[in-house]
Amino acid sequence: MEIGSLDATMATAHTRKLDQLGDEIAELSAHLDAATARLLDLIREFDASGGWNNGFRNCAEWLSWRVGLDPGAARERVRVARALGTLPLLSHALARGEISYSKVRALTRVATPETQERLLAVARAGTAAHVERIVRGWRCVDRIEETRETARQHAGRGLHVYHDDDGMVVVRGRLEPEVGALLMQALSAAREALYQRQRRESAAQLLDPSSETPSMAQQQADALSLIAETARHQELDPGAPGERYQVVLHVDAPVLADADQPGDCVLDEGVRVSAETARRLACDASRVLMRHDPDGRVVDVGARTRTISPALRRALAHRDHGCRFPGCGGRFVQGHHIQRWAQGGPTTLSNLASLCRRHHRAVHEEGFSVIRRPDGDLQFFRPDGRLLPEAPAATAVPTDPVHSLRAQHEAGGLHLDADTARPGWLGERLDVVYAIDVLHPLARVPGLCSAELS
Repeated sequence: MEIGSLDATMATAHTRKLDQLGDEIAELSAHLDAATARLLDLIREFDASGGWNNGFRNCAEWLSWRVGLDPGAARERVRVARALGTLPLLSHALARGEISYSKVRALTRVATPETQERLLAVARAGTAAHVERIVRGWRCVDRIEETRETARQHAGRGLHVYHDDDGMVVVRGRLEPEVGALLMQALSAAREALYQRQRRESAAQLLDPSSETPSMAQQQADALSLIAETARHQELDPGAPGERYQVVLHVDAPVLADADQPGDCVLDEGVRVSAETARRLACDASRVLMRHDPDGRVVDVGARTRTISPALRRALAHRDHGCRFPGCGGRFVQGHHIQRWAQGGPTTLSNLASLCRRHHRAVHEEGFSVIRRPDGDLQFFRPDGRLLPEAPAATAVPTDPVHSLRAQHEAGGLHLDADTARPGWLGERLDVVYAIDVLHPLARVPGLCSAELS
């Protein structure tokens, strides 16, 4: 055999081997995308059922702890999983391995049940890069329309206050969404304050118990009156920052040590809180000791002191570097007394642990517990007593996971090959402006020119 013929044969065999490797990569990628679709279905069901709500703040935080995902990647998985719950065409295409997770992740940023069919056609015809460019153009149109809508809302704001024929004052208005949300929050807080005031007065027998409960509209009117009175009293000045954000809790000393002891735990506004909430707040707060005579009059007020000194707080922050609850690590933390301060636990570094507000509540009001082992490590326990490990044990995988994955899909009637996810693109140039004009339902709105998409 001639040397030239031998070289050609070897080159052909090498090319054929590379083609086989390429086909295997493409086929396995399709299997992984199909498996990802199942994973997203499980995440969506787990999220909706609140399976993560055993000390974790959300499903993404649980995924980061349980599966080892980066927090950003975990949040993205949850976002895509939720979006696919309303996008059955995209979900089915991913489950069939016809489009990649990268394409689905991009499309779920803009797709709606009404637009998913045309966007799926884009995903099948183009590459992932094409899909990203289409999505960027699509979002540009959305932002332009959103900006216009925001401008229309701002221009349409207004508040009309006038006297009616009978002397009553009529209030009518249209507020921007964020201003309206602020007003509704203020009204809700004012209604609650009035409700608590009414309860106290009723308990003191100042009100007729048989009097009718005001309607919601009447409660809203009373709440608005309270907001106006408060603003006038404060001369529209929210006060010094230290007072503005200060919450004062009055607690009878015996209650801190034993919840069964008689006594009160009352906020300045008169709202009662549980003894366990009082203990949580006492873990890391300023405290002022006040002594009362038998008639309830204050006879002595001590100096304000901190439960945790500034120097000890610096040492605690240096040691813990954030919330110590498994899977959290939040930077905004409070000091928690492992042996409760209210029950005589010392305020020492060895008896303190940094916990964020969410997890500080978990170990007080929600039944979680924490101990420090002799070696200094912390151990957290669920309300049912089970250990919550710092990092869960690795899940066992088959000896040949690729074969197992293929067999699982074959058993489910899913037959994937190297061409399953191949796009229909033939190499032609992508005209994003033309594509958006054709695809986006708002692209032909008068006044939207192609230059805005460029």
